[in-house]
Amino acid sequence: MKKFIGILLLPIFLVSFSTAEIQNNKRLSNGSPLNIPTKIDTTGARQFWDALSKHCGKAFEGKIVSAPAGDDFRDKRLVMHVLSCSTDKILIPFNVGDNRSRTWVLTLKKGIIELKHDHRHADGASDKITMYGGSTSNSGLPTLAMFPADEETATMIPAAATNVWWITVNENVFTYNLRRIGTDRFFSVSFDLTTEIETPEASWGWEDYTHPTKE
Repeated sequence: MKKFIGILLLPIFLVSFSTAEIQNNKRLSNGSPLNIPTKIDTTGARQFWDALSKHCGKAFEGKIVSAPAGDDFRDKRLVMHVLSCSTDKILIPFNVGDNRSRTWVLTLKKGIIELKHDHRHADGASDKITMYGGSTSNSGLPTLAMFPADEETATMIPAAATNVWWITVNENVFTYNLRRIGTDRFFSVSFDLTTEIETPEASWGWEDYTHPTKE
C-alpha cells in the first residue's frame, strides 16, 4: 500500500517541481531578482587587472633597472601615467624625456590580457612600427603578467619574434620588462607607486582622448 501511494504521489511532486521552475523563469524574465549566487572572478588576470586599476589617473616616475648599452632611455626622465581604466581596457602613456610617442595598451578578454605598444609621431599619426606585443597564455598571477610576442609582431618585426614582455605590480612597485630570448637583450624599468607625481602632458595623438563613461 505504501509503495502504491508513493507511486501516486510521484507525478504530483514532478508537476509541483516543474511549476515552481516555470514560476522562477517567469520571475527572471520579468526582471524580478532571484536568490542566485553571483560568481566572482578570482583569476590571476582579474586580480592583476584590479591591482593596476587602483592607480588609475595617477602618474609615477621610474628608473632604469637594466638596459642595453647605448640605449636612449638612459639619463632621461621616465614617467608612466595610468590614463584610463575600464573593465576591459587600460591605457598607460610612457614618456621618455620629451618623447611622448609611447602608450601601453592593455586589453582584458575572457581571462586573457593583451599588451600592445601604440607608437605615434608628434603630429599624432601612427608610427610605421606600432601595435606590436602579445597576449598572456594563461590566467597568470595576481602580481605578474607575461606576454610572448604574437604572430603580428613576428611579421612586423622579425627580430622580435622571440620577445617576451612582462609586467609586475604590487602595492609599491610597477615594472615593465622585455627579454629577447636567444640574445642578451634585456630591458627593465621600475616605477615607485608610493610617490605620485604631477600628471604629464598627453601622449602624442591622445590629446583629445575622452575617458569612457563608467558603468
